[in-house]
This record gives sequence, C-alpha cells and structure tokens, in this order.
Amino acid sequence: MLEDLFKVVKSRLDYDSKSGSPVRSRIPSDLLFKCPRCQNVMFMDEYKAAMKVCSACSYHSRISARERLDITVDKGSFLEYDPDLLSKNPLNFEGYEEKLAAARETTGLNDAILTGECTIRTRKCVIAVMDSHFMMASMGSVVGEKIARAFERATEKRLPVVLFAASGGARMQEGILSLMQMAKTSAAVARHSDAGLLYITVLTDPTTGGVTASFASLGDIIIAEPKVLVGFAGRRVIEGTIKQRLPDDFQSAEFLQEHGFVDMIVSRVNMRRTISKLLKLHLEATEGSSHE
Repeated sequence: MLEDLFKVVKSRLDYDSKSGSPVRSRIPSDLLFKCPRCQNVMFMDEYKAAMKVCSACSYHSRISARERLDITVDKGSFLEYDPDLLSKNPLNFEGYEEKLAAARETTGLNDAILTGECTIRTRKCVIAVMDSHFMMASMGSVVGEKIARAFERATEKRLPVVLFAASGGARMQEGILSLMQMAKTSAAVARHSDAGLLYITVLTDPTTGGVTASFASLGDIIIAEPKVLVGFAGRRVIEGTIKQRLPDDFQSAEFLQEHGFVDMIVSRVNMRRTISKLLKLHLEATEGSSHE
C-alpha cells in the first residue's frame, strides 16, 4: 500500500500535470550551487560573489585561469606572454590532437597556462596561472616552455613572479618530453633566484605529480588555498609501496603546513591582499639594500 502511494506521489513530481510530459526539474540548473563536499546549497549569484567558495565549509571550487586573473590582478593591467604557442603531437599519440582541440574549444585557451606581466594593487610582477579545465592542467612542452620564458623575462626585467599552480602532473601524451619540462622550469627558477628575485607559489586544487616535484615546490614563499590536494604520487601508490596506512588528511594543505612544506594557508578572498603585501615587503627590502 505504501509502495503504491509512493509511486503516485512520485508520478506527480516527475510529470507535468497539464501536458503529461516528463519533467526533470523545475529549478533552473544555473540558479543554485550544491557544494560537493558538504552538500550545502547556495544561490549561484551568492556563490559567484563569494569567489566560488562554499559559505558553509569553505570549499574552494576550481576556477579558470581567466577567473583567477580577474580576482587577482589590477583591471586592464595583464599583458599576456606567448599567446600563440601550440602543442604538437611529437609521439603521434592516438587521439591527442583531438583532445587538444576539444580543450581549446572548451576553455578558450591554447594550452593549460596563461603567463604575462601585470600589477597587483599597483605592484608590478610576472604572473603565471594554470587552468585545471585544460586536460587537468597537465604539463606538456608548451606549459614548460611558457613557464621557463616567464621566469627568463622576469629575471631580465628584475620582476618578482607569482605562480598559481594546479595540475594532474606530466602530460602522458608527450612522454619524456613532458618530463624534461621539470628540469627546464627548475633551471629557470634557479636563475631567477640567483638574481635575488622573489618567487611566490600558490598551490590550488589539485597540485600533483611532476608539477609538485618541480617548479611548484621551489617558491621562496609557498601559499596554499584551504583544504586543497597537494602531492606527488597518489595515496594508493604510496600505501602500496610503504605498506602502511596514511593519515586521513595526508596531502591536504593543512597537513603540509603542519609538516613545513607550506608556509601559509590563505583563503581566496584574502589572496590578492596577501600577495600584494608580500610584493610590497620584497620591494621595500630590495630598495633598502640598494641604498645601503
């Protein structure tokens, strides 16, 4: 009896009473945001106004490189580097060119990173922003080349670098050429550091694999957004290797800060102000030493 009653109620919800046609939902898909972590529901306008951060659990959603620039740099100040660099298919990997074309169409980017010059609260710097919507921001030859060129230009112009890292690791479709980017980017970072210039890394969700093992870990100051995933190999691989169970919060930003890998955890709403202060302190320190 109860089962029959449930079917009647369900049929009223699933079908339009006038037309008799099925109705999936009466709520527009762009009206509400449901947090994947805590299931909290927000109006989409409020969610976007909060920089895509959940009001209940502070879940920081993944955002595009363009969105990151919009909330970080001074309006109209971004001058892009190397916008026309395109990945090839050096290994003739089946389906790779189609994947690249689809990612370009979806994101409006030529590859998984934007680099260029900008000002952040009037302080000039070179900025690099990875976009996880482009093949999970995997690091291929174009990503590595753009990062290396960005650091070389920053060294030449004596500018600090701010890099927002997000990646699933090396791009498997480019094989060893992808892994070579780890050495190339690290060498460019080292030359920038030897020139006495500041490098700030911001780890966003997720930052893993060869990106973590190279330029993402080499910042003078390493910042992370709250509760983001940061690591090299996956949990199952590590547990299988060491034959031990890892802590539940292993590879979270908070775990890494506790163990000295991350210097500070900064919420998205405070990120622009924090980076600006760090740039200001570095500028004052370098100007003071030059006067001496």
